[in-house]
Amino acid sequence: MEEIEALGAARGIRRAVLGDAHVDAATADPDPVAVEFQDYLTATAWGVWARGGALSTRDRSLVVLAMTAALGRTEEFRVHAGSAPRAGVSDAEVDELLFQIAAYAGVPAGSAARRIVTEVRRQA
Repeated sequence: MEEIEALGAARGIRRAVLGDAHVDAATADPDPVAVEFQDYLTATAWGVWARGGALSTRDRSLVVLAMTAALGRTEEFRVHAGSAPRAGVSDAEVDELLFQIAAYAGVPAGSAARRIVTEVRRQA
């Protein structure tokens, strides 16, 4: 029962941050393995977001942006850059984060993140 409640909370925060359209598209594949994989991703990655604790949704969004940029996970960075406002992150905070990324993860990572942020904002 506790696992089901935790998964429900994780699903809720995933939808709140990424938006219904993104989650619906990601979970549309009816293949049982795809469904199980999406549940796994939701329980692990979004379960961390839903656990509460000292980090707010805004803080978690900034951390994910920094980590995905530093690791060169540009596709995931793009998703989270687009959803950052729903997590309570302002454009000014993302802009400042880009300087941190460039300083600590390297100029190529910061530059790539900056290009993605610019594209995401143009598309919004």
